Amino acid sequence: VQLQASGGGWVQTGGSLRLSCAASGSFFRIIVMGWYRQYPRNQRELVAAITTFGGTNYADSVKGRFTISRDNAKNTVELQMNSLKPEDTAVYYCNVGANVDKQAGKDGRTTPYWGKGTLVTVSS
Repeated sequence: VQLQASGGGWVQTGGSLRLSCAASGSFFRIIVMGWYRQYPRNQRELVAAITTFGGTNYADSVKGRFTISRDNAKNTVELQMNSLKPEDTAVYYCNVGANVDKQAGKDGRTTPYWGKGTLVTVSS
């Protein structure tokens, strides 16, 4: 699975950015799509995730400001980020959990894939 992410950049406090990620390649089914972010010298943390059926999970720090959406037919996921704060400044990574083949789907085995990070900078 290859992930192509786009949409990072620079914005002032209170502004908005939209991140997009498209999955391609060989796989049976994508189970979950999401976004993580990483601060310097820190581990990646979940920002938001969405399942095939639309179930979502958000970090407490972004609830009410960020919205994740997904197009199952196109295998894309987007993250609309509003009311951005300086503490949102980080490298954002697209993440996908997929069944690589039909047997993996039957076994419930999900393989994680990561896109290249995209930098989001929010100035105060």
